[in-house]
Amino acid sequence: MNNGASATSPHNSFQTHFLDIHEVLPEDEEEEGVIKMEDNKVTSSKKGLQKPTKLRELKRPQRSFNRQVSLETGFSVLGVESKAKDEKKVLRRSGRSFGGFDSANRVGAEARKGDFNIFRTKSTLSKQNSLLPTRKEKEMENQRAEGATGLNEPVNKSVPVGRYFDALRGPELDQVKDSEDILLPKDEIWPFLLRFPINCFGICLGLSSQAVLWRALSTSPATKFLHVTPFINLSLWLLALATLISVSITYLLKCIHYFEAVKREYFHPVRVNFFFAPWVVCMFLAIGLPPMLEPAKLHPAIWCAFMGPYFFLELKIYGQWLSGGKRRLCKVANPSSHLSVVGNFVGAILASKVGWIEAAKFLWSIGFAHYIVVFVTLYQRLPTSEALPKELHPVYSMFIAAPSAASIAWGSIYSEFDGCSRTCFFIALFLYISLVVRINFFTGFRFSVAWWSYTFPMTTASVATIKYAEQVPSVLSKGLALCLSFMSSTMVSVLFVSTLLHALFWKTLFPNDLAIAITKKRLVKEKKPFKKAYDIKRWTKQALTKNNSGDKEFNGENKVV
Repeated sequence: MNNGASATSPHNSFQTHFLDIHEVLPEDEEEEGVIKMEDNKVTSSKKGLQKPTKLRELKRPQRSFNRQVSLETGFSVLGVESKAKDEKKVLRRSGRSFGGFDSANRVGAEARKGDFNIFRTKSTLSKQNSLLPTRKEKEMENQRAEGATGLNEPVNKSVPVGRYFDALRGPELDQVKDSEDILLPKDEIWPFLLRFPINCFGICLGLSSQAVLWRALSTSPATKFLHVTPFINLSLWLLALATLISVSITYLLKCIHYFEAVKREYFHPVRVNFFFAPWVVCMFLAIGLPPMLEPAKLHPAIWCAFMGPYFFLELKIYGQWLSGGKRRLCKVANPSSHLSVVGNFVGAILASKVGWIEAAKFLWSIGFAHYIVVFVTLYQRLPTSEALPKELHPVYSMFIAAPSAASIAWGSIYSEFDGCSRTCFFIALFLYISLVVRINFFTGFRFSVAWWSYTFPMTTASVATIKYAEQVPSVLSKGLALCLSFMSSTMVSVLFVSTLLHALFWKTLFPNDLAIAITKKRLVKEKKPFKKAYDIKRWTKQALTKNNSGDKEFNGENKVV
């Protein structure tokens, strides 16, 4: 076709100009030069033939071309454009690929995996950053961090307590809501230490309290007719000690390598209470020491070593409750808060065993005062108490732990199960019965390691019942002690078998700990405002005005040409 035909045919003119927009390849300089020459010919020959509407039709392919390039080239092109366009924010990242951008984030030609270094200890992270292979990859990391600045705060900053309630759900606040995003990928298995929660000390709580129970069953006059061998107490004590050592070493490794994750667990409103658990376990082991291994009298240094860290930690927690800040009690109260109270009664029992009666009375007073406050706060369910879930759950067994331990501690201090001890015991017994009659509410929940912490309240109530049967010997009291002890041991046995199955066969004991990977601020897509009827007319008028002005400019250009 000659040049005259291309000049007189608007259709051909449109096709030639379409090539000018869509077929320009930067890597082929010779073909680009030919297209530019053809474009000059068409421009010089299309006087008066182009209509104003052609300008809008020619602009549309260019916009689709920009979108196509951004979709094909992915993050690398968007990152380059962000520098040229006043630091445009990076794409929104889903929970599945938040940590490493999944397949969209590429360094070279390979997709990067989830970046778990954001939870590593700072010193370890700085060492790893100094060993990066190339400068180009380091720049990519910096660019990615700068792009994420507008979306989330640095991970090492504390997450507000209200953020945990907004982003998480479940009785233990360990499940992320569907509308929330996280810092690490969900579809990738995390390192073991990141998946190892502080709740694992609940296993130690259950086993060590069982050692105390079977010591009482083998030595108490009220259960002498059972002829319980003390070797059961010895076996459980050794098992609890081995479990405590292994769990403590593992969590210590987590503190060394992933200290930022440990900090997040400390700020978690539920898990912060499990930081009391290791010291409670140590005191349980000292109280439940087998008679064949027990010395004539425990040394007071044992009480100081175990109660000292517990006391300083509760000064911190109780201070937050008292100060009325963002972590005030009515804001963070949940059934696991009893863990921060029950240790005072266990410490009082141990203090009485080492001979420090006044210290035991001091701890009992502190524990009882704070138990009343926690009990009332949880019982009346203040509107500001967001942590208490609607559904009933075994976590409610925590309600019977403190009064049971208080009754045992009072009897140990004054060497008599008198009126005060019986009052606390009857409170615990009533709460126990009120939970048992609602057994249907305990079904329908998935197994987790946190369930172990709900066994020691049942065990503590069983020990208190044995002490009551010693003071009030009767068939009813002895039968009640035997029944509660059987229920407690059965529950521990079932959980022990379930734990072994989940750990060794199903490999599901430690799933990804999503609770520690929430963002400091909620990441949601910005919703466009709803177009009202009177706004549509105004926007339509503005659009027509812009189109008319564009047509005038186009006609002016044709006249100049």
